[in-house]
Amino acid sequence: MTPTITAFERSPDGGKGLARDMRVRWALEEVGRPYDVRLLSFKAMKEPAHLALQPFGQIPTYEEGDLALFESGAIVFHIAERHAGLLPDDANSRARAIAWMFAALNTVEPPIFDRALANILERDEPWYEQRLRVLEASIRKRLGGLSSRLGDADWLEGEFSAGDLLMVTVLLRLKGSALLDEFPNLATYVARGEARPAFKRAFDAQLAVFTAASTA
Repeated sequence: MTPTITAFERSPDGGKGLARDMRVRWALEEVGRPYDVRLLSFKAMKEPAHLALQPFGQIPTYEEGDLALFESGAIVFHIAERHAGLLPDDANSRARAIAWMFAALNTVEPPIFDRALANILERDEPWYEQRLRVLEASIRKRLGGLSSRLGDADWLEGEFSAGDLLMVTVLLRLKGSALLDEFPNLATYVARGEARPAFKRAFDAQLAVFTAASTA
């Protein structure tokens, strides 16, 4: 059965691949799994039909037969568990790759996402500059640890894994910023992820939705 995911009808990311359905699209492309997409307006995301799938009124969701999932990390993990190519066969390597999935979403992403929100919602507030300094200090600390661990390697645990997939999508929010450029190996790491054919297919599919909505 072909799974169906949900995505923004008009994405606020400007077609930059930052909306979280990008993670799920990329994972499905990596494992060669066809999928359908149901596009939602912001209004539809708050209606009962969608809230039954995603109690917080967000995207993406994932439906396949009797299974309905929400949270992009959980969906990527589900895909990785059921299809070869996103988790190592060796038990210890597999466990470490899963740990990097959690690290991407629980440790690295929060201050990066908060910085993005502050830049949009708090720029005119008197505390903005101080809050930005605090957030960027936290981000540098996280990036420093990640940079040291990655070193000169291509990927975090040998071969590309779901841990890298999620980490790259998190770091994409810093693409082109001085923060990411302070860690050249991480900037190269992100570029390496973007160069993967599966990433390009997922990015193009998401961009096509934004482009169509913009010209409608």
